Amino acid sequence: MSDSRKSRAKAPETMPAGSEQAAAREPLLHDALIVGGGLNGLTLALALAEHDLEVGLIERADPDAHLAPGFDGRVSAIASSSARMLRALGFGDLLDEVGCPIRAIRVTDGGDNVRMDSRRGAPGLLHFDSAEAEPAEPLGIMLENRTLRAALLERLRAHPRVRLYAPASIESRERGADEARIRLADGRELAAPVIVACDGRPSALRKEAGIRTAGWQYDATAIVTVLAHEKPHRNVASELFYSAGPFAQLPMNDLPDGRHRSALVWTVHSKDAEGVKALSPRAFAHEAEKRMGSFLGKLEVIAPVQSFPLNLQHAERYWANRLILVGDAAHGIHPIAGQGLNLGLRDVAALTEVLSDAARHGLDLGHPDVARRYERWRRGDNFTTAFTTDVLVRLFAIPGRPAERIRSTGLAAVNRLPFLRRAFMAIARGETGDRPPLLRGELG
Repeated sequence: MSDSRKSRAKAPETMPAGSEQAAAREPLLHDALIVGGGLNGLTLALALAEHDLEVGLIERADPDAHLAPGFDGRVSAIASSSARMLRALGFGDLLDEVGCPIRAIRVTDGGDNVRMDSRRGAPGLLHFDSAEAEPAEPLGIMLENRTLRAALLERLRAHPRVRLYAPASIESRERGADEARIRLADGRELAAPVIVACDGRPSALRKEAGIRTAGWQYDATAIVTVLAHEKPHRNVASELFYSAGPFAQLPMNDLPDGRHRSALVWTVHSKDAEGVKALSPRAFAHEAEKRMGSFLGKLEVIAPVQSFPLNLQHAERYWANRLILVGDAAHGIHPIAGQGLNLGLRDVAALTEVLSDAARHGLDLGHPDVARRYERWRRGDNFTTAFTTDVLVRLFAIPGRPAERIRSTGLAAVNRLPFLRRAFMAIARGETGDRPPLLRGELG
């Protein structure tokens, strides 16, 4: 550890009464300040702390409020490389005991009347099977966002190298030549060589730094909920493509009473979103059942129905003076392939390696060369994934029987070529390219 890092004292868990003025004069020192307590920010804080960095995590909302069942009903498909990182950080039991493995994915064009429970070789049906994957692991693990968030928070609160400032409002930010400082509304002042923006797609830090984004709003809104269903899903995820967007069923563990359940991500045109949300639970389940082709039998809505407008955006650069962008602050994509969180977690793995390596060599963690290394590592993967998902969205949005026949032929062609299926699976699982140690399951 460099001499400069040795001098960075861990902030006290509580401040003595009357110490606000002293805190304002003497900033609390950290190796990195993370702004944003979403899944990416929480994971990054823990990963950096496990690599011996002193971390301050600033979140404006009460973290416990995010754990309420009605706050966020979203689930995520944790890709195999992301799962290795979570296992290395100590969450293997969570993935194995609470997560639901995806053993296969079936893809079809929703307009061609192919039933999702058809035989594997049916025309127009593309079938990905984990038995063909290299290594032969689940294609993903389904996990409720709030479950992962709760586990991360529990670990962070007990970690000696992490200081959680939440709920906390930021009064001012300053990124100078030698360090960055953040003043909180309660008078505390925090300092570090670098600030990491994990504050989401509307990132205030990104805008303040003058970093522009390229992208557009889709005429689409994702409708998200959880369904109980009559027939078992057998750990198979299904994605049907309609002109408005994908209709995805994602397997989840059975309920304690034995009922089968799956998450639903139903993309609709933006003008139809409020109407779909306004459907009664019975009417909503009936419409979902029609689109699925009844392959899961009778459906029941068992979670709040939520909606999220969809857009694509990509930052022109991932850094500014003593500032680095991670996750949605740097890029946001369509959820067509379930890659959003996984891209962010791959950012986390790369930045953890870059910052911890710089610290081991006694370098300034806020130096532009450190930020550039991270950007070079991540920009290609993020851009390629954003471009590919956008092309898929536009391709499947083309209406008409000729377009449906072309898509059906393309799906069938890929299904007949095992090497192509394996290549697509490797990309989706984050198994390609130069992977940081965490994505290989190595804590370092």
